[in-house]
Amino acid sequence: MSGEAIDTILAFDFGLKRIGVAMGNTMIAQAKPLGVITAIANEPKFAAIAAMVREWGATRIVVGLPSYPDGTEHEMSARCRRFANQLHGRFGLPVELVDERYSSAVIAARRGEVIDDRAAAIILQQYFDARS
Repeated sequence: MSGEAIDTILAFDFGLKRIGVAMGNTMIAQAKPLGVITAIANEPKFAAIAAMVREWGATRIVVGLPSYPDGTEHEMSARCRRFANQLHGRFGLPVELVDERYSSAVIAARRGEVIDDRAAAIILQQYFDARS
């Protein structure tokens, strides 16, 4: 990676009730869960994201794109694409969609446990792994 700029990346596992957030950078290519945004209304949701973009100095964004196991579009796919477009429009950062078909399935969670940030970390790790 000599000569390449290091990107700090925020990754999002978008949901209607919660958005999981993870971060990492292209130098170490290790995803780390950051937290969960629980705001439902757009303004507090995007205010929380803006604070994270500033705090971590994000230069790129990754959003998980859900689909069915056979690869067909999921009912949440269009909403995730719209969310990705909103992030790009608000922050002017490059936004990439990553297949998240199995991100939540690989996390062993207890009933009622919030795993959205760990799902976001898996999405980001898939992004890193696909680049290496």
